Amino acid sequence: MNTHTWWLFATATFFISATPGPNMLLVLSQSVRFNVHSAVWSALGCLTALLIMQTASAAGLGVLLHNAPTLFDILRWGGALYLTYLGFRLIRAPVEVQQDAVVTEPVSQPGGSALFRTGFMTAASNPKAILFAAAFFPQFLNPSLPQLPQFGILLCTFVIIETSWYLVYAIGGQTLAVYLKQASVLVMFNRITGTVFMVFALIMASMKA
Repeated sequence: MNTHTWWLFATATFFISATPGPNMLLVLSQSVRFNVHSAVWSALGCLTALLIMQTASAAGLGVLLHNAPTLFDILRWGGALYLTYLGFRLIRAPVEVQQDAVVTEPVSQPGGSALFRTGFMTAASNPKAILFAAAFFPQFLNPSLPQLPQFGILLCTFVIIETSWYLVYAIGGQTLAVYLKQASVLVMFNRITGTVFMVFALIMASMKA
């Protein structure tokens, strides 16, 4: 792999990772509702799931899903149901009020392991990510050179860029939380983000392998 190819991969990954999707939306909403620390736990869960899925795609799981539409359908419907559940939870999320101000850290704030699981499940709920990785990564691999070192370089590059965007969304969410002092505003934010999760669920349900 030459430097030009690496730069192409890094640039493409930069813009793909920046695009708001279920993972970034989750990190943003956790930061707004709780704090940056909570958002980081969710981001770690998302990143772990993505790494597993990309490694699985390199091992041939992407080809398996492409050739086994029933398995793909089971995974995508399961993912769509989970995103719907996540959206419903956000819409119904309680907001504690004290003297007309929002308490930004509710008593029921989940622990790190729960936040990690939510992030992991959100990222893992999209089987299309495996197919995408199986189609995206090979474009930047030189078939005449050993594949594993090249894949390792691409994966490390992806981790650095994806993590950077998670931090941007987490810090941005905490900055946004400053403007969500009124309970009615935070309730509206939760409803909007919850609805967006449900839209993602509809999109996922309509996907084809």
